[in-house]
Amino acid sequence: MQKLNKFRLPEGFRGKNFIVVQLWYFVQSTLFAWSPQILYKYRAFLLSLFGAEIGKNVKIRPSCKITYPWKITIGDYTWIGDDVVLYSLGKIEIGRNVVISQKSYLCTGSHDYKADHFDIYSNNIKIEDKVWIATDVYIAPGVMIGEAAVVGARSSVFKNLPSNSICIGSPAKVIKKRV
Repeated sequence: MQKLNKFRLPEGFRGKNFIVVQLWYFVQSTLFAWSPQILYKYRAFLLSLFGAEIGKNVKIRPSCKITYPWKITIGDYTWIGDDVVLYSLGKIEIGRNVVISQKSYLCTGSHDYKADHFDIYSNNIKIEDKVWIATDVYIAPGVMIGEAAVVGARSSVFKNLPSNSICIGSPAKVIKKRV
């Protein structure tokens, strides 16, 4: 069983120092979150200031939560919906022309339940071009979703999904090809 009094965050795990992390939390909860819906370029600018790589004409809603923007890459013409969480303990790479719908959760980290000290780890997530992640989808650490795939509403993705497929369920499974 875990002994949380012995837990230690690995050195450099956040990718930036404590002050930058706290400054981002403040900016996200104020300037980012309070911005009007239509100020997409402003939010992209704020994310870029903190090291995110943001393509052109990206639309990110102000209610989106991003843990560490310096671990995020988002391609051109991508949409990130309301209440999406990009839990970026590891890198999250999102391609071009991707839609990540409201309330979806991309999770790059977890804990080792077998370790006495409940060790934390991260595994990157990659979403290739032209993917649609429908509402309230959970994507686990280490997952890659292939180009032009569709992941149906309320699905849970624990393994890689192939390109040009329509996938649903928990765990998500391919149900047919996307044409």
